[in-house]
Amino acid sequence: MDRSPALSIENVSFAYGKAKALDDVTFDVAPGKVTILLGPNGAGKSTLFGLICRLFAIPAGRIAILGRDLGANGAAALSPLGIVFQQQTLDLDLTARQNLRYFAALRGIASDEADARILKELTRLDMAERLAEKVRALNSGHRRRVEIARALLHEPSILLLDEPTVGLDIPTRKALIAHVQRRAREDGVAALWATHLIDEVGDDDPLVILNKGRVVANGRAGDIVAQTGAQDLDAAFARLTNGVA
Repeated sequence: MDRSPALSIENVSFAYGKAKALDDVTFDVAPGKVTILLGPNGAGKSTLFGLICRLFAIPAGRIAILGRDLGANGAAALSPLGIVFQQQTLDLDLTARQNLRYFAALRGIASDEADARILKELTRLDMAERLAEKVRALNSGHRRRVEIARALLHEPSILLLDEPTVGLDIPTRKALIAHVQRRAREDGVAALWATHLIDEVGDDDPLVILNKGRVVANGRAGDIVAQTGAQDLDAAFARLTNGVA
């Protein structure tokens, strides 16, 4: 079995003018796992996602997608990615089906195949009955489900989710986390889930804690808690990000 990382971040740094947003960030994202990128607001999570998606050039360090260097291969290296941005990006005046068909067409997926994939992904998310509804009529949780379905339509190897549950209630957040965990486990997708919410992390999740642009912990969540001598992840996170004893 190939155990190579799906996504590699190596010694990546980035600054906005004189303000350093990322400082020598290094970690891997493995296939079949949901790696949690946990950090307070302003830690650099969205900046890192911007670099992975080539919204910004990488001034220092290296990012590789399925072994292909992003700097050397440019946009051609991005095809294995599925992306859910923090900000909502659906067309509110189109139906869920129309939004997904449009994305499928951009990806070169034939219409019959697109419709089959759309139905499959929305059924997995308990959203099939909402296919014909305009996105404007959907609540925030249902819109997020459509965006996750869209990110999976082209069967990506890597799924990036930048704070995907912001503003959602706890049951909806748990359902979305469980869905992405299933896709990783059953389909072999490598997922990178950025969040500032500690309750979205399981004991067995690969966890990267980012604070002020630096990786302050990297490993299995339960092991990180044990290494800090904390009672739970909340306390470990406080010690690692605030210097609390």
